[in-house]
Amino acid sequence: MSAGDLRKRFTFSSRISVDDGLGNMQGGWATQFTVWAQRIDLRGGESVMAARLEGRAPTILIVRSTAQTRTITTDWQAIDDTTGDTYNVRSVSMRQQNDYLDILAEKGVSV
Repeated sequence: MSAGDLRKRFTFSSRISVDDGLGNMQGGWATQFTVWAQRIDLRGGESVMAARLEGRAPTILIVRSTAQTRTITTDWQAIDDTTGDTYNVRSVSMRQQNDYLDILAEKGVSV
């Protein structure tokens, strides 16, 4: 993979709890960082076809493996900076060469 394959900008956010000032905790998102990524929409397979029928869009995001990106967990989300689409992270795996991360994410579902 070359640097030219990473053509999309994604902003990654982690889940936080914020005190509303009245003693209640509310959930929210805190922006962590923005990186270049390659987005590959999944097309085939029974589970992918079933997901599409439910309005979900499974996608693989490929990002460089850095100290920042290695902190991504399954309770994070990724936002496409071009379209504004929000993807919930489902799994993160490192490639064999340890230079890129493959992030399975879904659009159209809640965390």
